[in-house]
Amino acid sequence: MRKSVLAVLVLVALAVIAALALHFMRPGVLPATAQQPQLTATTQIINRGEYLARAGDCVACHTVPNRPVFAGGRAMATPFGNLYVPNITPDDDTGIGLWTADDFYRTMHLGVSKDGKLLYLAMPFASYTQVTRADSDAIYAYLMSLTPVRLKNREHELRFPFNNRDLLISWRTLYFREGEFTPTPGQSAEWNRGAYLVKGLGHCAMCHTAVNMLGGSSESKAFEGGMIPNQNWYAPSLTSNREAGLGDWKIADIADLLQVGVSHRGTVYGPMAEVVYNSLQYLTDDDVRAMAVYLKAFPQMDTAPPPTSQARLVGPEVMETGRKIYVAQCAICHGTEGRGQTPSYPPLAGNQSITMATPVNPIRMVLNGGYPPGTKKNPRPHGMPPYSHMLNDDEVAAVVTYIRVAWGNSGTPVTPAQANELRKLLPE
Repeated sequence: MRKSVLAVLVLVALAVIAALALHFMRPGVLPATAQQPQLTATTQIINRGEYLARAGDCVACHTVPNRPVFAGGRAMATPFGNLYVPNITPDDDTGIGLWTADDFYRTMHLGVSKDGKLLYLAMPFASYTQVTRADSDAIYAYLMSLTPVRLKNREHELRFPFNNRDLLISWRTLYFREGEFTPTPGQSAEWNRGAYLVKGLGHCAMCHTAVNMLGGSSESKAFEGGMIPNQNWYAPSLTSNREAGLGDWKIADIADLLQVGVSHRGTVYGPMAEVVYNSLQYLTDDDVRAMAVYLKAFPQMDTAPPPTSQARLVGPEVMETGRKIYVAQCAICHGTEGRGQTPSYPPLAGNQSITMATPVNPIRMVLNGGYPPGTKKNPRPHGMPPYSHMLNDDEVAAVVTYIRVAWGNSGTPVTPAQANELRKLLPE
């Protein structure tokens, strides 16, 4: 009898559980902890703002490594002294908590802060002015959704007279052109999307255009390459197939370089590796392809005949020293004929980044070594060890000279003095 009663109770319990399960499986009646979050209009704007902030690489400047995101305080070295990047979390006292969307757009579009101060040039407002109001509002919504961080902004440390913001009025008159991006008629929607990302949020011209002593650049020389101030890397020309021109690249290889950090044509290192790591790897395949389409379409400015190998300018003893070092240290990855093992190890033969007029980047790679960025599509990149502790200036110059002139490469020889100048910049 007792067993029968127990069996009935078990059956009743199972029936109740089944009924409850069926009830809670009906749409709209799941417990709060099990329901999928609803994608409201506000959430969509915030998510879009996060994506756009990634595209603009805002985290690179406004975040000190291993410190709260967007809390500012990072020192930005300039030829005129240090600038300290502000806190842009929504803290009322030290961040932008009291800013309106209008205030934020004014900063992005005009380079003028909420308090009316003209912004220094480290803020790429000359590029961000092209960002649409809708995208600016989305970025603002995202920033305002973050946890506020109370961290007071540091005063800039600029030398006289550069600490006088009134001087910026003259700079703006010469170099700043306000205006949102407008699509170019006759170009595809994809090309225009790429142009918007490259010229606006991506602010690629900030590095790939030479700046003068005033920190300004000529629009007519946009993307023609230049040294990155205070970083001692050369951002190659995107309008020359002898540097980083992409006219003969496949769209897929350009997109891989931007989003993955490696491709069958080359690999990113230095400042560009940081851009890929912080920003470009998070963009959609469609947006990265649009950027590749736009960049590939750049008209190439090369008018002179292509240069020939400069090996005849190198003394036999220097060439032999460079060859021996290359065989001992480099050939295992880059191959005896410099063909590389793509995409893990870039080719050196026929590589424009090796043969550019300035040898800064290959010298730095030999001295510093480096890794391409770890990205979602290449989480475990292959890197290059530094050789500054193994090779003296003569040896660095010899091996860099060798790779610049071997295998038909058209680079020019490198001197020990050039190697020494960059060695002095190594951290102690």
